[in-house]
Amino acid sequence: MTFFQRLQSETTAERSYLLAAPAILDCQRAVVPRERYVAFLTEAYHHVKHTVPLLMAVGSRLRADQRWLFDAVVEYIDEEQGHDEWILSDIAACGADADAVRHGAPHRCTELMVSYAWDSVCRLNPVSFFGMVYVLEGTSVNLATPMADIIQQTLGLPPQAMTYLTSHGALDQSHIGFFEKLMLQLEAPADQAAVLHMARRMFVLYGDVFRALTEQQTTQVQPSAGVLT
Repeated sequence: MTFFQRLQSETTAERSYLLAAPAILDCQRAVVPRERYVAFLTEAYHHVKHTVPLLMAVGSRLRADQRWLFDAVVEYIDEEQGHDEWILSDIAACGADADAVRHGAPHRCTELMVSYAWDSVCRLNPVSFFGMVYVLEGTSVNLATPMADIIQQTLGLPPQAMTYLTSHGALDQSHIGFFEKLMLQLEAPADQAAVLHMARRMFVLYGDVFRALTEQQTTQVQPSAGVLT
C-alpha cells in the first residue's frame, strides 16, 4: 500500500464526519439559504487568506532532507495567489458586504482550524501542511462542482457569485494528481506520520466549520464582530 493509499484508508472515519455535516447534507437536498452560502464563503475567505502565508512558512522551515519539496511549495504558492480575492468577489456578487467580511473575524471553528495549521507548521513539522492540502483539495474535488451547480440553481445566482467553487472543482482535480505524486515520494516515516495526523485532525476541524453554518445563523456581517461568533 502506498502512502497516498494509506491517507485514503486511514482517514475514513474522519472524512465521514466531515461529509455528514448538516450543511453538506442540506445542500445535496437543495436546501441552501442565501445567508448560509454567504456564511460559507465568509469562512472560506478567513482560511484561504492564510494559504499562501502558510506555504511560505512551510518553505522557510523545510529541513535539508525535505528540501526536495521546495519546488512543489513554490508551485502551490503560484497557484493559490489571489484566491481569497475571488471569494470576496463572490460575496459581493451575492449582494453581501465583502468589505465587512475582509475586516471581520472568522467563526471560532475556522479560527481553531487555521491556528492548528499554523501551530503544526511552525512548531512541529512543516511537511504536516500537506495533510491540510489533502483534506481541502480532496473535499473540493468531491463536492465543489456538484455543490456549485445546486447552489446556483437553487438561489438563482449569477456565475460571478460561484467563482470560488467552480474554479476549485476544476483546479483541484489536477492538483490532487500532483499531490499524489508528491506523497509517493514522501518516504520518511516521521513525515508520513505528520501528514497523516494533520489530515485526521483537519477533517474534523473542517467538519466543525461546516457544522457551524447550520448551528448558528446570521443575516448580516458586522466588521467588528465577525461572522457566526
